[in-house]
Amino acid sequence: MSPPKSPRPTSLGSRRALGALALASLLALTACSAFSRAVKEGDTASQQQKWAEAEAAYLRALAADPEASEVTVKLREVRRAWSQVVLEEARGVHDAGDLDGAMKRLVRALELDADNTAARELLNVTLDERVAKGFAALKEERLQDARAEFDAVLSVSPEHAGAKKGVDATQVAWAKRWFTTGDGLEKAGKLGNALVAYVRADQERVGATAARERAEAVRQKLRDEVAFLVVATPVEDHAGAPDVAQRLTAGRLAAMLPTQLPLRVVTEAPAGREGVKLDLSLERVLPLKVVEDQQKTQRYLAGKTSVPNPRRASFETKLLQAERTLEEVERKQAAVLREYLRLQAELTTVREGAERCRDRERRECLEALQECGEAAREAEKPGQVPGECNPSRCASGLCAKEEQLFAQKVVAVKEREKLLEVALEKSEAQRTEVQRHRDTVFREPMTVEEPMYSDFIYDVQLHRLTVTASVTAVMRDLLKEQVPAPLTEDYASIHEDTSHKGYDRYGVLADPVQLRNELELRVEVGDKAVADMARRVKERFDTYRGKRVEDARRGMVRPGAEDVVETAVRALLLTADAPPADVLQPLGQARGLSHPEALLGL
Repeated sequence: MSPPKSPRPTSLGSRRALGALALASLLALTACSAFSRAVKEGDTASQQQKWAEAEAAYLRALAADPEASEVTVKLREVRRAWSQVVLEEARGVHDAGDLDGAMKRLVRALELDADNTAARELLNVTLDERVAKGFAALKEERLQDARAEFDAVLSVSPEHAGAKKGVDATQVAWAKRWFTTGDGLEKAGKLGNALVAYVRADQERVGATAARERAEAVRQKLRDEVAFLVVATPVEDHAGAPDVAQRLTAGRLAAMLPTQLPLRVVTEAPAGREGVKLDLSLERVLPLKVVEDQQKTQRYLAGKTSVPNPRRASFETKLLQAERTLEEVERKQAAVLREYLRLQAELTTVREGAERCRDRERRECLEALQECGEAAREAEKPGQVPGECNPSRCASGLCAKEEQLFAQKVVAVKEREKLLEVALEKSEAQRTEVQRHRDTVFREPMTVEEPMYSDFIYDVQLHRLTVTASVTAVMRDLLKEQVPAPLTEDYASIHEDTSHKGYDRYGVLADPVQLRNELELRVEVGDKAVADMARRVKERFDTYRGKRVEDARRGMVRPGAEDVVETAVRALLLTADAPPADVLQPLGQARGLSHPEALLGL
């Protein structure tokens, strides 16, 4: 007896399972073939000492099967052998004197095999030799070469003590070199370039030289050189008010000007300097006190009064709107009800007509059946169907129109019945809304009490004290011959206060007059005048330094040139409050300044 055959997988689930199994088998075979191919290529390349190709092949094999420990061992052996080859190359390069090439190869050898002791020892020797080479370059004052050697060593071994010491020594050497350069430039009269050199020396190594102190001294010389001088002559007091005139002196004017800018207020100026001469004269000081009678009002609570409740009025408005809406809803409901009753009457009429037609049709059919029976009995031949037994006599279809009309009326009545139900629901909901508004209106009182206020008018006195000072100013340019144009301005300081009696009944507290002292207002008006003078001087200074800044910007096409640096440094000192970035940044980049704002002492 043969074994029974297994049933064929006819269902869709069985076919899918077999397809997935076949796909998995295919993928497994493909992976195995790729893994075997990669291992074979790696073995061949390893035997031919093609280390890079062998490494790539073994890595592909591990990508196909990460758990293949034998491939991991082979990869480690390849890298170890490759590391020995790179080490031999490094020894040859090292013996030839190429320390940089030897260091790069030794680093690669250690990347391939971190346990390569010989490579590590040779790398340490090479690093020490590069440090010694750097110190030799430092001794010969080849500072860039020395710094390059030390930085190369630190890139491989950041904690190398000799390289760190070499970097410190290089920074000190750079600082001394820049300090010497600045000293030479200062002696040559190139103060702008000297300031840049001193700042660079201080940034290279803080405290290695006296660059910061020298930079401050040079900066001060440059400030004095480019300072905008304001020659302030003694104030002419024509008003006989020394307390106001002393507020217009040179010291007060200097205090009003910004201190970070090279603005100098002096009594005498050397020839050929930029600036203005300011002549001030106090023409008059007029104090004026005025008293004016005025009136004020104080609102107080006079009592309470009953007023119609505004909330009830709003509720009544809402109730009226709801009642009108209810009337409209009921009107529509009545129209729908009339239409429904009319259709019901028509349906009754149509139903009666259809019933009469069906009775008449039934009678005719019965008569036809009787005639058919009689004819059959009287037939000459048995089994013969007489003509009176025609079935069409009982299926004449005379009532088809009545039946169709009756069905249409039934449908129309059902539709009107649904509309009537909707109208009844709306009507009921609106009645509920009306009742809710009625309850709200009935619960709200008709009147409420509100506070009643009244205004109490009382007399007050306005006291105003005004001190007016007239000052004439004449501003001349020191480098230009010009006709003086005196300008007279009036400066006023005003203080006001009111006074009135007290009325306890109305809640008005007594307020005595409290005017400021006239001496305080005289001092204040003098300060206003000197502040206005400082503003005018600052406008002249802005015009002066704007020209210097434009000259510096024109030279930024070659920011490292000495003449351009001289002009740019002076322009920056004139704009210490807001140095222009298009001058400061190019200058700093050209001279290697990490913090260009240090030129301004910031």
